[in-house]
Amino acid sequence: MSKRRRKKRAATPEVEARVAAMREVVRAGVKDRPGVYRMISPDGEIVYVGKAKKLRTRLMSYFRAEYPAEKGARILREAGEIAWDYHPSEFAALLEELRLIKRWRPRFNVMMKRDARHYAFVRITRGPAPKFQVVRSAAADDHGVYFGPFSGALQLENALRELNDVLGLRDCASDTRMYFADQGELPVAPPRTPGCIRHEIGRCLGPCVAATTVSEYASRLELAREFLEGAHDAPVATLRVAMEASSDALDFERAASLRDKILRLESLQDQFARLRFAVESLSFVYTVPGFGDENRAYIIRRGRVRADLPAPRTAAEHTTLAALAADVFLPSESARLTVPAHEVDELLLLSSFFRKFPEELEGTEPASSFEHARSA
Repeated sequence: MSKRRRKKRAATPEVEARVAAMREVVRAGVKDRPGVYRMISPDGEIVYVGKAKKLRTRLMSYFRAEYPAEKGARILREAGEIAWDYHPSEFAALLEELRLIKRWRPRFNVMMKRDARHYAFVRITRGPAPKFQVVRSAAADDHGVYFGPFSGALQLENALRELNDVLGLRDCASDTRMYFADQGELPVAPPRTPGCIRHEIGRCLGPCVAATTVSEYASRLELAREFLEGAHDAPVATLRVAMEASSDALDFERAASLRDKILRLESLQDQFARLRFAVESLSFVYTVPGFGDENRAYIIRRGRVRADLPAPRTAAEHTTLAALAADVFLPSESARLTVPAHEVDELLLLSSFFRKFPEELEGTEPASSFEHARSA
């Protein structure tokens, strides 16, 4: 790094005074235990939320930033106050950090950036003629349903392309105007030539040119959803019939092309099956030792925390926990892969946590342990 870049930029007296005051507050008042902290600007904006296993050590590190371009130094220059809360464990702090980030969306936080490199989701868009999109995480203002998470975004996109082609679903721009054959009087006549090669060669139903009805398109979309949810393999069966017909007609080039499409969809099915197992494996009671013996028990089902309570110490408390766990685990819940948008980030967070610390799974109690428990 050049001397010019290494040279520290002089802070204004006002900023220096704010940083010095925050340093004294941390030095005098923060303990080295798990917690979550918030960096708050002078006008009250929460600019950053973070967590730490040792809160005092983490906060003091901000004041040792060597260069002004470092993220910690930039956050401090924007902050006028540091607020914090203690939590019984790093796991508890991790959950609270996520909840605060989702609530406040601080501009210095980049949500789930590590997991975004590993996972992708299938999202169904809203509005007329919904379509599938491959996305990295849920949008901040979205309340839709997602499928996933899946590994391999490119593989996922290729498989969805095959699925769209088999069922005739659109993949055009989201703002493309839709005109259904049964929507009544058309406000503007649709173009006679859609300019869409997929419709022209029979791979799209053509909801943009009144070539299909609302119900027909919805029916095809539902078939696609059921395939993604593991309810059937109709798209694969359709391709297999076409492949056999091409082979019988000695059109071996087309048969080979259809075979490749089948393999892509079957590969996606295999990943769905593995994912269903992985998601279901994240169903257990996880007891976490806490600071000052403040132990907590987390009831986790399919990768999301469904209940959080003090870890039991007495026989009566164990009975209460077992009954609550039974209430969470025993009701039938589809093994399908749909994930509400508001739960996507937590699923990614817990998947990442137990992948990083697999030894934490050794002390968990599986859902099957609570099959015979009854609610009080």
